[in-house]
Amino acid sequence: MGRSTFDWVEDHRAATGDAWFYDQPSWVMTTRELPVPDGADVRAAAGDVAEVHRELVAAAGGGDVWVVGGGGLATALAQAGLLDEVVVSIAPVTLGAGKPLLDGHVELELRDSGVNGEFLCARYAVVRT
Repeated sequence: MGRSTFDWVEDHRAATGDAWFYDQPSWVMTTRELPVPDGADVRAAAGDVAEVHRELVAAAGGGDVWVVGGGGLATALAQAGLLDEVVVSIAPVTLGAGKPLLDGHVELELRDSGVNGEFLCARYAVVRT
């Protein structure tokens, strides 16, 4: 996940008292010192996304890797040919004050959409050009 997403998750956890959300190892792309939540397997990573991606795939036993948040991170992965799809959950509170979905141009094709509670959800395939 991107560092901004990690910080958002940690701010949410501090406000609610929630435990760390993930059982699997989690990587955070950052060059800053990373506070690791108690009992969580959180690892800092920086540099070339292709190298970090190889580490993620190895940790996943060759399976799929889920990237949470980070428009810059998602764009870098897409531009390296390492992103297959983008799943977007749009929360009403982010409208008008949110960040761009991606930091660069990535061609997307809508595959599915739906509603999850108050969230509008969309699944896009990344179109390789």
